[in-house]
Amino acid sequence: MSSSYYFSISNSLPFPHSINNNNKPQTHSVLFSKIIKKSLITRCTSSSSSSSTFHNILPKRLAFAASTLPGGDWWTLPKHPEEDRAEPMPALLALRRMWELVADQRWVALVAFVSLVLAALSEITMPSILAASIFSAQSGETVAFSRNAMFLVLLCFTSGICSGLRSGCFGILNVTLVKRLREHLYTAILFQDISYFDKEKVGTLTSRLAADCQRLSHVIGNDLQLILRNTLQGSGAIINLLALSWPLALSALMICSVLSAIFMVYGRYQRKAAKLTQDFTACANDVAQETLSSIRTVRVYGTGKQEFERYDQWLQKLAFISGRESVGNGLWNLSFSTLYRSTQIFAVLLGGMSVLSCSVTVEQLTKYVLYCEWLIYATWRVTNSLSSLLQSIGASEQIFQLMNLLPCDQFLTKGIKLQKLMGDVQFVNVSFHYPARSMMPVLEHLNFSIKANQVIAIVGLSGSGKSTLINLLLRLYEPSSGQISVDGIPLKELDIRWLRQNIGYVSQEPHIFNMDIKSNIKYGCPRNISQEDIKQAAKLAYAHDFISSLPNGYETLVDGNALSGGQKQRIAIARAILRDPVIMILDEPTSALDSESEHYIKEVLFTLKDEAKSRTIVIIAHRLSTVKAADRIIVMDNGRIIETGNHEELIVKNGLYAKLNKIQADILT
Repeated sequence: MSSSYYFSISNSLPFPHSINNNNKPQTHSVLFSKIIKKSLITRCTSSSSSSSTFHNILPKRLAFAASTLPGGDWWTLPKHPEEDRAEPMPALLALRRMWELVADQRWVALVAFVSLVLAALSEITMPSILAASIFSAQSGETVAFSRNAMFLVLLCFTSGICSGLRSGCFGILNVTLVKRLREHLYTAILFQDISYFDKEKVGTLTSRLAADCQRLSHVIGNDLQLILRNTLQGSGAIINLLALSWPLALSALMICSVLSAIFMVYGRYQRKAAKLTQDFTACANDVAQETLSSIRTVRVYGTGKQEFERYDQWLQKLAFISGRESVGNGLWNLSFSTLYRSTQIFAVLLGGMSVLSCSVTVEQLTKYVLYCEWLIYATWRVTNSLSSLLQSIGASEQIFQLMNLLPCDQFLTKGIKLQKLMGDVQFVNVSFHYPARSMMPVLEHLNFSIKANQVIAIVGLSGSGKSTLINLLLRLYEPSSGQISVDGIPLKELDIRWLRQNIGYVSQEPHIFNMDIKSNIKYGCPRNISQEDIKQAAKLAYAHDFISSLPNGYETLVDGNALSGGQKQRIAIARAILRDPVIMILDEPTSALDSESEHYIKEVLFTLKDEAKSRTIVIIAHRLSTVKAADRIIVMDNGRIIETGNHEELIVKNGLYAKLNKIQADILT
């Protein structure tokens, strides 16, 4: 714009006169010239700033572009916190482990392999016969054309029948593989020591059983058979190409070699991505299972958003990996498409020059083009199937790591079975700490004994080690030092499975399985029992009345959420009574019962003692009213025994037991 334009604007603007430093008024035009000058300076500064910003952004964008190149930082996958626990398994070793699981189906495998070979040979022979048929028809050779046509029909039927047999047999092997995998994995997990389950999360283990095993569901039925089939077909294509013209064959082999080299890089990356995907999926499943199983607590405390964020963290990692994997797959497909088209161009150019030089015939050129198609597609299918196989193996490394775990020593050794169990128990200088918390002792130097047919109560503040003591007696854990004996025999030397059959146990939070009540009561009972035995046990546990009021009585299908805490505890007590145990262990047996039910249960517990059969009863209780009639009360604090005696003796001592008794009495009043 012209300067007159700016002046016209300046004269029309309602700027007041301004006072300069010399207190002289300034005209509008002077003021406006200063504004224009300031504007130009600002614009130059802005331009300089923009230029500076551009120069700052450009290196960053170039650096980002460089990071997206193969081997760049953009392709770096996140690390799993427990990634170092599972060592990478060689593919051949993994395949050998899979074969061991289906080795008894060797006849099915033999039929599958023979069918695969026949189908592959039939299919790879077709291009040669097809080209011969076309050129025999062109040259008017009727006999040759008819013979070739019949041969093509025979090959077609052979290929179809063998393909059907192949798919069916490989499918059988695949179903067998997944079934055996889950059986072996479940067995390996089930017979681990209890401390193993303290470290591992249930959601992670169930994900291994479900998602990871399912990932292997196509290894034999799809990946392996396609690799074998296309390897045979590719080999046949190479042989035919070499027979036609080795210079032409070398060009196709070079392209296939480049394709294979690209796959080696991509396949290694994809295997790692697949393993991380399975690991992060397991972690996401674990969060979901924990949240949904505690949905009432989540809802009451209003932590739905936090739980979603915890779950979403793993989903974001999964999306991150999937994004990189998708880009990698796109680059792989780009490489294949480019090289495939290059093969066609080379085939036409080299083949055309060979025809012009009369070194090959048109029929040979046709066969060459067809077999080039077969070779490049066979290479692509082999690499794709191999990629899928490596993904599956990478995702299943944790499965084989878990399957290598040895069962707990309790299931490997056969201990002593006594002719008659009396129920004498002795703790000699027993100390214990959990494996993950070696610096925090739970029990320290416990020394006490329990005589047969005694009722022993163990009381104390929460965290004093009462339940841990019971876990040691059940041999769910081994003492860190000291020894536990039953009837004078060290617990380690006894057949623990036999011993547990003679123990009735009611936990503080009894679990009810998703089955009918009758099955819940007789769960784990080693002897044959009748319906009357079940009802009698339920009556003794004061559970018969509420069970009878249910729609189907003892046949009612329930789970833990369908019953109240008191009802579950009564069923658990009935389950323990039905075993007719020599040693009865009750961890807070009346904690969820009302006062009336507690009164009846206390009568039952001490009635069991008075029966003709020798029976030792160990009770852990916070409600001291439950243990007043016990023969002996053991008071624990901080993992040590601080008092022993009956109720009257402990009241006279005026120690911790007397204080707890007074506190509970004051609460009731």
